[in-house]
Amino acid sequence: MEMTQDDIHQIVEAVVANLTPAAVQQAQPDQLSKYAKQGTSIYDGAVGASSPIKLQTTGAAGVYADPALAVQRAYEAQAKYVEGCKLEDRKRIIEAVRQSMMQNKEKLARIAIEETGLGRYEDKIAKVALAATATPGVEIITTSAVSGDNGLTIEEMAPFGVIGAVTPVTNPMETIINNCIGMLAAGNSVVFNVHPSSRKTCVFTVNLINQAITAAGGPPDLVTLIENPTMESLDSIMKNDKVRLLLGTGGPGLVKKLLSSGKKAIGAAAGNPPVIVDETADLELAAREIIKGASFDNNLLCIAEKEVFALNSIYDDLLFSLLKQGTVLLTPQQAEEVTGFALQKDEKGGWHTQKEWIGKDASKFLHKVGITDKDDAHLLIFEAQHDHPFVQLEQMMPVLPIVRVNTLQEAIMQAVSAEHGNRHTASMFSRNVDNLTAFARAVNTTIFVKNAATLAGVGFGGEGYTTFTIAGATGEGLTCAKTFTRTRRCVLGEGGFRIM
Repeated sequence: MEMTQDDIHQIVEAVVANLTPAAVQQAQPDQLSKYAKQGTSIYDGAVGASSPIKLQTTGAAGVYADPALAVQRAYEAQAKYVEGCKLEDRKRIIEAVRQSMMQNKEKLARIAIEETGLGRYEDKIAKVALAATATPGVEIITTSAVSGDNGLTIEEMAPFGVIGAVTPVTNPMETIINNCIGMLAAGNSVVFNVHPSSRKTCVFTVNLINQAITAAGGPPDLVTLIENPTMESLDSIMKNDKVRLLLGTGGPGLVKKLLSSGKKAIGAAAGNPPVIVDETADLELAAREIIKGASFDNNLLCIAEKEVFALNSIYDDLLFSLLKQGTVLLTPQQAEEVTGFALQKDEKGGWHTQKEWIGKDASKFLHKVGITDKDDAHLLIFEAQHDHPFVQLEQMMPVLPIVRVNTLQEAIMQAVSAEHGNRHTASMFSRNVDNLTAFARAVNTTIFVKNAATLAGVGFGGEGYTTFTIAGATGEGLTCAKTFTRTRRCVLGEGGFRIM
């Protein structure tokens, strides 16, 4: 017998009536869990103190008002870097950057929260720690060699020079940290044109990075930033002949703009990751991992689970598991209210997110619909049709639509449609290898996660390195130091150095 939402509410209330509601657990990998704990920070006052942090942005290391001057300084610094710093020097410099970011992770998280108003403090600490510790350095830069009767050929990963980079407001300091480590490992310098709404956070981050670089013996201005970023300053960077590579982490409009520059551009655009749960899945595991990923930092990550497609045969049991683990099920009326204030319909019939609700706590949504006794909730769920705007949009809110489907084929078809060909991220919970394979082939995403939160796809609870720039749009995939190199071939002819 199929249950209604009222039936589910009554059953869950009866089961958990004598239990203490627990906040959704944000499980961290063992090596990073200590970084997400609150404690005393390096600045005056306890972590999370209410008094605002005062930042001095003028005169910060690497920060320039003039884009041309920022590029020039980065150009000069990169020349000194490749001439005077060996690989061992790069290792030392990158290690200094990692340590600085770890020492300042709480302050970086709090500054970002205060400036942008997005996400959760404890999750931002974890993201800074992930970027600082799990981004690969020079160890990923390799050289290949071919030897034969005609001589010796080696191919090495050489730097581009100066890179022009754009960062998003959703992951400002994490993207800068991740990009910088990879770019410096590859021998480049970088000029950042950041999202204006995260300017102070990024200025503080770049200042710390430059201080760490010079303290470790590197040249100043390897990392520069435009003090007041605009579209005009981005145009200036794009047109500057000294900038050899462009990198954009943001929406499709940004990627299109970078690709129009005539230079090599790496574009990490939007995603709308679907999740499929089939009849063979471990539903307790699926619920726990979906909650972990979809609620993390209030769903700001582009890899985060945005919509779930569950087979009808296990739909009610999955809902029960999600509710038992701390989510709040919205009634149809409440879901309609949330849609009305969190999304906006334009004159052409399309939907857009309301900026003021992106990355906000689940409790704020609940208060808006009149629920004031569930402030420990981190994720809201509701039953939706596949064409609901919350299913079709990358909404970046802790509100997760769950679509009931009759067959696996229907789930795959609707999930692929909702992903919109972004080739970004998707996931599935199943014990059936054939089912997993069918969805993976159909959705064809850069990241495909099986039986885990999508966070595992960037090394957060999964194997492999991390990145905050996933270039599905231009095909580079998960960027790292190798991405920021060009292949250079060196040939020794006439059998030279051949001793066999």
